[in-house]
Amino acid sequence: MWADMWVGIRTGIRTGIWTVPYRPSVRDGPPDCSVRFLLILTSMLTITQALVDQIVAHARRDHPDEACGVIAGPEGTGRPERFIPMPNAAMSPTFYEFDSGDLLKLYREMDDRDEEPVVVYHSHTSTEAHPSRTDISLASEPNAHYVLVSTADTDGLGDFQFRSFRIVDAVVTEEEVTVVEEY
Repeated sequence: MWADMWVGIRTGIRTGIWTVPYRPSVRDGPPDCSVRFLLILTSMLTITQALVDQIVAHARRDHPDEACGVIAGPEGTGRPERFIPMPNAAMSPTFYEFDSGDLLKLYREMDDRDEEPVVVYHSHTSTEAHPSRTDISLASEPNAHYVLVSTADTDGLGDFQFRSFRIVDAVVTEEEVTVVEEY
């Protein structure tokens, strides 16, 4: 049980409910009882500058259509390493969609390499970098960081925004992004 909790903390799982053994004193009740608790962790995406540059370049290259892709990493590490740009099967400036055949091939490849999707990214071409209702409803990787890049200057701070979110059970939580030169 404690090992499961450590894996959850180490991989950056934002929330979790665990039942853990509790050994009370005699006055606290029967010794077979357990305690349930909710652990909420703040989450943060640590990513290399090279990967950020690749995501932004992909978003700019596919503009005015939305760009999309995945960054895979070694299973259980939460560390994004392998950049995998995907074609937007919708070929749309307002929506992205992974081709189901390409996605199946990608997941088989990640499985063969003992990888998991650490980052799922896409771009917004005319709105801020924040998940839309559609993005939220399609988010299916509770352990992934959902990165959004806006190629529209919606805040007057430059030609793109780069933000990361956790989306679990339709709950969106923005997280800090730390960009490093290398891990």
